[in-house]
Amino acid sequence: MNEEIFLAERFAANRGHLRAVAYRMLGSASEAEDAMQETWLRLARSDAREIDNLGGWLTTVVARVCLDMLRQRKSRREDALDMEGPDEVADETAGINPEHELAMADAVGLALLVVLEKLAPAERIAFVLHDMFDLSFDDIAPIVERTPVAARQLASRARRRVQGSDEARAPDRTRQRQVVDAFLAASRGGDFAGLLAVLDPDVVFRADAVAAQLGAVAELRGAQAVAQSFKGRAQGALPALVDGAIGLLVAPMGKLRVVLMLKLDGERIVGIDAIADPDRLGQLDLVLLD
Repeated sequence: MNEEIFLAERFAANRGHLRAVAYRMLGSASEAEDAMQETWLRLARSDAREIDNLGGWLTTVVARVCLDMLRQRKSRREDALDMEGPDEVADETAGINPEHELAMADAVGLALLVVLEKLAPAERIAFVLHDMFDLSFDDIAPIVERTPVAARQLASRARRRVQGSDEARAPDRTRQRQVVDAFLAASRGGDFAGLLAVLDPDVVFRADAVAAQLGAVAELRGAQAVAQSFKGRAQGALPALVDGAIGLLVAPMGKLRVVLMLKLDGERIVGIDAIADPDRLGQLDLVLLD
């Protein structure tokens, strides 16, 4: 009895996280509650003494339950989102608070939920767990019954579909590419004024430990310092999409060495992260731009 109380307390402590995971995967608060109930039942039937990381175990189980539910939903050709949005007309007798549900839908983004419905079940699980909850592909792989590499490909494919579905991003992507091209031209040509024109006054450059070993400064702050560092450089840098966002990669002789992840605000670069750690590079979804 004491063990059951202990498990109930631990489950309650993880309830908010589990509900968020299930809701983003299913787009329905009522189905999320069903998934959590099934997760609790599986926990109650398990030997808690064999579970080293209960939070991770619960996340894995609720993800598998959601995957099964998505597959069943697809086989029945049901639409999880009706014309009113995800469960907007919730039945309070079922224990769902309509105001809370609308708040959840607003937090996730109705447009995103609609797009997620277009993904295959395994794609949706991989994308949600990695991009929204930062799980590694090693952890995601057994959930979707794939290798880590295949799980990463699932998430990458889902990410491209999610980003490609937002037509409003097209003009932004074009403008961002123009900013990056201007940055490259100024850097390669040693145009200090040109660099200042595309760098935010408070821009921050950061390099990971491996990039620092290759000669990069660990951190630079301010347009003057960053422009001076990039002046006359970036000769081998190429525009690319890095996890769906605009960035640069350096791959001499075809070997990827460094990725520059750029953060833009309007027509200015406000952040640059230099990634050279091989493990981190292997996890990035890179698409070279023409």
